[in-house]
Amino acid sequence: MQVKSAKFIVSCSSAKQYVSEANKSAAPEICVVGRSNVGKSSFINALTGNGKLARTSSTPGRTRLINLFDVNSSLFTLVDLPGYGFAKASKAEKDGWDALIGGYFESSRNLKHVIVLVDIRISPTALDKQMLAYLYHYALPFTVVATKADKLSRAQADRARQTVASELGLGKSNVIVFSSVTKQGLSEVGALIDNALGLQN
Repeated sequence: MQVKSAKFIVSCSSAKQYVSEANKSAAPEICVVGRSNVGKSSFINALTGNGKLARTSSTPGRTRLINLFDVNSSLFTLVDLPGYGFAKASKAEKDGWDALIGGYFESSRNLKHVIVLVDIRISPTALDKQMLAYLYHYALPFTVVATKADKLSRAQADRARQTVASELGLGKSNVIVFSSVTKQGLSEVGALIDNALGLQN
């Protein structure tokens, strides 16, 4: 997949607002989800080739809305879900994010694939495992992408990939090693999206 254009559509503060916006388009959706500070904005910017598309922040928990992006003139909609697991958030904020994430999964009619981001340097958390259990429960297709691979040597990244896979009960080949800095794994993610959209050769 080659991204030729990517633009921000809208931010939704509720599942109801998301449904209203989604009904305006028949474009298939690829969504990105992960813990706070896992590098979601950097991943989206690297994937789309637009360094300013998603706002990056050194402060975890910045994404508190469902953000929709149009890719290649409605080829698909990229959905950025709120990061989960931000320790300093209030219970009300956490409950709100959970409601947004759950509301999206339960109401999306065009979702084709979920990209679950995990930090390759950190063993998957209970919340990461809970997210995968949720996706299995709703029979939603997903792929795990391990971000920030540039922080490790190639040998360290390979070992960490195996750890991530084992912790999540996946095969090693089911985890894509990714770096938004070096663009490692970018072509694999592109091929994954092509496959999810039925565009593979």
